[in-house]
Amino acid sequence: MIDIRRAGPVDLAWLRRRALPAALLACWLVWAALAWWTAPRADDEAGLQRDLAAGRVLTITRADGWDDSGPWGRRPEPRYAEGGSTVVWARPDGRFHYAYVPPPVSDGTDDEDGADPDPQQGADPGSSSPSPAATGASPDPDGGPFRDPWTDPLADPRALDATTHFGDTGADALATAAAMIAMVIGAAWLITLLAAPPPVLGTRWYWFWIGLLPLGVGVLAWAYRECWRADVPATGPRRSGWSGLGWCIVGGIGVSLVVAGLGAGLGDHVVPNW
Repeated sequence: MIDIRRAGPVDLAWLRRRALPAALLACWLVWAALAWWTAPRADDEAGLQRDLAAGRVLTITRADGWDDSGPWGRRPEPRYAEGGSTVVWARPDGRFHYAYVPPPVSDGTDDEDGADPDPQQGADPGSSSPSPAATGASPDPDGGPFRDPWTDPLADPRALDATTHFGDTGADALATAAAMIAMVIGAAWLITLLAAPPPVLGTRWYWFWIGLLPLGVGVLAWAYRECWRADVPATGPRRSGWSGLGWCIVGGIGVSLVVAGLGAGLGDHVVPNW
């Protein structure tokens, strides 16, 4: 006859020591795949025009860079700005692309009567200098080529429908799913950290700070040491919360440097950077 009173605690311990870290690792792998796939990829204006011509632009908007603050599982969001220099668009393959496309500027030469408001002094009115729009020059002496207002990709007839559906594409659904999985991982880690027996290697505050490391590497470290290898005693005194805070700062910098180095060596399409 099975003693249920003995089986219960044993099952709970097994779930915490074996099933939980395995489930966290599986969820983290799914999150990593989705987050990598939907991470914004740098492109150029020519790539945007190709996607517009091929009908591969589902949504399009202007932004002023990216907001990547918050927890490690939060997806980067465009800082929406009507006059922003970054154009962000979603494609049917579930990916976001962005390109530096300055907003169009007016040459400032047309008044209500269509005349040049600043003809050359002392010159024949019929021989005034051509406007920047006609020459392709920039009205700003330090600027680049003049951008005709009609060349704005958001004003392209092929993009008019895409400007009204931002946030309602497969790319958005995949990115939202990645964020939800990250929330589940974080909730499981935090609940177990508070409800389980005291950690072995460090205090709960120590593992709280470690768990905030970027990309979830701290949660994986906790799952391995405090769940999978919970029966291995620590070789020294338990580490404090201050130690965890220090390692969180140092580890965060280290992870960022590793990602930046991989991105520089492998390229943006392999290691996204925004």
